[in-house]
Amino acid sequence: MSDPTVQPVPASVVEQVDAADATLSNPKRAVVSLGSNLGNRLETLQGAIDALEDTPGVRIKAVSPVYETEPWGVDPGSQPSYFNAVVLLKTTLPPISLLERGQAIEEAYERVREERWGPRTIDVDIVTYADIESDDPALTLPHPRAHQRAFVLAPWLDVDPEAELLGHGPVAGLLEDVSQEGVLARADLELRLPE
Repeated sequence: MSDPTVQPVPASVVEQVDAADATLSNPKRAVVSLGSNLGNRLETLQGAIDALEDTPGVRIKAVSPVYETEPWGVDPGSQPSYFNAVVLLKTTLPPISLLERGQAIEEAYERVREERWGPRTIDVDIVTYADIESDDPALTLPHPRAHQRAFVLAPWLDVDPEAELLGHGPVAGLLEDVSQEGVLARADLELRLPE
């Protein structure tokens, strides 16, 4: 199984992804956070990754290790724990179209939005998109709470040790400044980079 420590992406994978990128014209880099705390969490995360890769104009560059985390923003023990991961991708889709694709994936997994920070089959959040800053209520970029969330920062740092969150600085420093209690790397679980 995968080691939760940072590991370089194998050259063969980089070559495959770079070849796939040749089909994209002027792709932009995006960071997407995934979370699930209902149903088969690992299977759902993998399904969301595969669905993103199957999207025309999207190529997955890297998939983080899986983290198991306590629900954020609610009382401990009020919900099942989450499996979280981060994917790095390149896309020719504009940000709003990438958001719509993420919402379509959530809908396909029957995500219900009854309460803020409620349990969910899948959550697909755009953390960053290129160097775009936007206060649009439909899609705020970068994600307005990413800098406070160890369940986003820890897996992101695993796949991009030099990552920076626009307007907030290096992800490594941000992670040091937030509580990592209840955020556990799961070395026994693994998500696949789509072929």
